[in-house]
Formats: sequence, structure tokens, C-alpha cells
Amino acid sequence: MSAVQRANTWEISDSENESDEVKPSSCLIQDQDTSVNESNTSPSSRSCSARAEDGADGVKICSKRRRRTREEVQEELETRKAARDKRREEKEKLKEKKLQEQQRRKETAERLNLLKPENFIKSLTAHIHAVLLKDAGCDVLLRTLDGFQWTNRIEDQGLPNSISWTRQALQTEDEAEHGVIEEDQVLMVISHNEFEDMVMSHKTVTNQSALIGDMHEGAESLLQHLSKYLTRTAGKVVTILVTISHQQRSGSWGEDDFDFYLNQHHLDTEELLVHLQLYWNVAVHFLFGWQEVTDHVVALTKALSKRPYKALCGDPDLGFCMDGSWSAGVRVDREGRGLAQVWTRQIQQLNRVSTAMAKAVTSAYPSPSLLLKAYEELLSEEERRRLLADLTVVGGVKERRVGPELAGRIHRLLTSQNPHLLLD
Repeated sequence: MSAVQRANTWEISDSENESDEVKPSSCLIQDQDTSVNESNTSPSSRSCSARAEDGADGVKICSKRRRRTREEVQEELETRKAARDKRREEKEKLKEKKLQEQQRRKETAERLNLLKPENFIKSLTAHIHAVLLKDAGCDVLLRTLDGFQWTNRIEDQGLPNSISWTRQALQTEDEAEHGVIEEDQVLMVISHNEFEDMVMSHKTVTNQSALIGDMHEGAESLLQHLSKYLTRTAGKVVTILVTISHQQRSGSWGEDDFDFYLNQHHLDTEELLVHLQLYWNVAVHFLFGWQEVTDHVVALTKALSKRPYKALCGDPDLGFCMDGSWSAGVRVDREGRGLAQVWTRQIQQLNRVSTAMAKAVTSAYPSPSLLLKAYEELLSEEERRRLLADLTVVGGVKERRVGPELAGRIHRLLTSQNPHLLLD
């Protein structure tokens, strides 16, 4: 606008030609175009033009992003590839670790399944000495083992008149020979006549003050065989089963006759039993017939099948069943939550007390102290014994009460000072 104002103040002379008159207008137009271009140009453009003017030989310094060289591109590609390879390697390691963990869990589950008694008993093999087949009663044992589908073998080696067991070795038991491990339990089945021979052999050795294994008069007795077997195989636990003859089992011998038979050689028999127990750790059982022998063999076989699983689970050998939620403990926190359930479990320990009956008592008296306080408030002993008798038991088809019998037992449980008192 200033250019326009200057143009209005100019004085034009008449002597100037037409060309001179046109120049101011052209100059005015040029000034206007310049001002318009300057107003439309952004600051970045102006700065770029300024830097272009300052550049050497009119070369523009403001340009686009500089293109990377081939080496830089190649280096970046290699870096990205190394990062991808590292991530892939870590992923493969994690996958391999998961597979190993799954395989380990699978092997542990399979091993645990093999150690269960119903499966482990299939790996047991009963070895029966061939001498036992001379007794007709041995057929009962063989039929029973075949009925259970348990593996058994007839062998003419080892301790005479014996029954022993072997099992397949586990993968962790590298010391096994040919993948077979011998169990430490051995049964020696003899007749009462053979037991008498053992008694006489022991008496002879005792009178001559000689070692049992050094006696070589005539044929070797079973006592000598037993002595050599225990000396040769350390760690074996031998149990002698003395069978009474079929005639005695059929009833011609009663218990009094059997006691008389033992009393005939009472002193000699006691000496042999003491010697076997103290020096050789050998127990002696007297059984009537092969059926009892068979029952003993079956029970021992089942016990051997349960041994590895109990060892793995750390069985505390308690005298009651540990399975089931009822046998689990009750968690009690610091605020006392869980004490009511402990009180209910304590009532349930009594014989013939259901959960509903125990809850009927604990609902009326939430703690033992409240029940004891209620007992103290009553005057007569009869009222105290019948305090809980009329409590209603919730559950079941018909309504019922706790009853005087259970009420009296709970009263004796909480008030009796005699530790040997029978509650039931």
C-alpha cells in the first residue's frame, strides 16, 4: 500500500513521453506482485530461500532426507535379522523346555501308575521250590495263584521247601541284574515231621557244642540248609510255616492234642524258636493245612505289591484309612475361622454319630465352652445328661432327635475326669 501512496504523490511532467508514463505503473505492479509473493510465502519457504541465498554458488542447502548408503542399509538388515534369529532361538528354547517338562510329567505319571498295587503286582513272580510239589496240598496254592493270574515258576534251586518272589526292576534301579530284583521275603513251608527233625538237629548241635553248618552226619537237615542260605544271602527275611497233617486238620487232633504235641518237646522247641528268632531273625508259624498256607502266601504277595507305592507316597503306616476328605485336617486361621468345623469333627469321632447329628449339637452350642457353661447352670446330673436329647436333627425323611444315648456320651466326653472311661 505504501507503493500505491507514493505513486499518488508523484508529479508527472508534461514533457515526459508516453513511455515514461508507463514506467511508474509497471513499477507499481511489480511492487504489488512482490508484496503478494512475500505474504503468501510460508516462514519455512522464506528461511529456505534465505539459506539458499547464503549457500555457495546458489546451491540449495534445504533439501529432502539424505539417502542412506548401501553399507548402512546392509548393516540395518543384518541387525534386524540377528534380532529375529535371537527371538526365534529363545522361542525354540522355550518350546523345547515345555516339551521336556511335559515328557518328564508323562514319565512321572507312567511310573506312578506302574507303582500302583494293582499294576505292580503283575511284575511280581512267585518262585516255588520243586520239593513242595511232592505234597498234594500244594495244588491248592497253584490253583489260587493261577486264579489270580499271578506269575509263578517251579524251580529246583535256592532254599529247599521255599517260596520266594522276584520283580522287574524299575528304570531308576540300575543295580539290578538282568532287570530282575529279588524280594527279601522268603517262606519256608515244612511239615510237622520236618520241624521235629529241625528240633532234633538243633538239640544235637547244642549237646555237641558245634556250629550248625558244620554238622555233616548223613543227609543235611533243613536247619543246616537254612543256616547256609542265610550265611550266603544277607538281608533275607525267612519265615517258617509248619503245616499240620491232613489227618490232624480233619479233626482227629483237637487244640488240646496239638498243645500236647508241642508240650512233648516243649523245652527243645522253645530253644529252637529262641535261636531262630534271636540269631537269624526267623519267625515260625503253625498252620492247619495248605489252605492257610495259601492265604498267607496271597497276603504276603499283596503286601509286597503295595510296598513301592507306600514308599513313594511316604505312607506313615497309620492304622486307619487316609483316603477321603473326612480324614483331612481343618484349617483354622488367626481370626478363629474353622473352629466350628473342628468342634463338629470332634463330635463326629464318637461312634454312630452322623454329620447331621453333630451339626445339630454344634448349631445349638457353637463351642465346647458354651456347652460346658450350660451344663454348669443345671442343678441335677440327670438334667445335664439329657440336655442335648431334645435337639432336632435336620435332614432325613422324618424328623428325629439327638436322643438321650448320644446326649449322655457327649456329657461324659466333656465332664469325665477318668481317662480310661469308655464312652460307648
